[in-house]
Amino acid sequence: MSATRTTSTSPADPLSRTSGDTRPRAAALWAGGSYAALFFLAVFANFAVVTRLVDPGDPAGTAAALAAEAPLVRAAVLAFGVVFVLDVVIAWALFVVLRPAGRDRSLLAAWSRLTYTAFLGVALVPLVLALRLASDPTYAGVDPATREAGVAVAVEAFDLTWLVGLAVFGLHLVVVGATVIRSRIAPRPLGWLLVIAGTAYTVDTAAHVVLADYDRWAGVLLAVVAVPSVVGELWLTLWLLLRAGRGERWARA
Repeated sequence: MSATRTTSTSPADPLSRTSGDTRPRAAALWAGGSYAALFFLAVFANFAVVTRLVDPGDPAGTAAALAAEAPLVRAAVLAFGVVFVLDVVIAWALFVVLRPAGRDRSLLAAWSRLTYTAFLGVALVPLVLALRLASDPTYAGVDPATREAGVAVAVEAFDLTWLVGLAVFGLHLVVVGATVIRSRIAPRPLGWLLVIAGTAYTVDTAAHVVLADYDRWAGVLLAVVAVPSVVGELWLTLWLLLRAGRGERWARA
């Protein structure tokens, strides 16, 4: 009798939930709210600022644009930094939400998202360096032509580092989607959409490496990635905010 009581109050599994753990509904709200904020911040930082100012074929024009709008670029870097923090929150919160569907899969989803987040954090370093080179003519004591080339290389390093991270982010979406499909913890069409989106991210990263004429296919691949990922992640956000963490499944978890 006493041995049984000892086993029940001292769980061997360190991932077993205790009374002090975050409830799935609270974690779902954290994940959904963070996802909603992340969408706006990422669109601003990447599309409204970086993509608009950077021209890969014009290093001088890119350096001039970054220098002319340095405060806006700093705001974009700050937005990326907040996205970095929000991704950590989402990784944790999704683990709590998906844990009833399987600890191993929910852990893999969390670790793959954290790995992607680490790549994003590293990618911010060359972006900051590009801004320093562009906005400070005396920085590193180099001539204008060398400075412009350095800006182009730094921006390319930002893009490539983030690109590698997106391949791991694709794995994250595939694992989350497969968990949804297998467990039916959420609508199965959502799971399939996330699997498609995650696969598209990974294929796009591979295409950058394999295709010498990637620019020829860039528009098509952008659509292949953007459509399922935007729809799938927005749907995931709404599910987290409105439905996740409710019901008997989570009550027993």
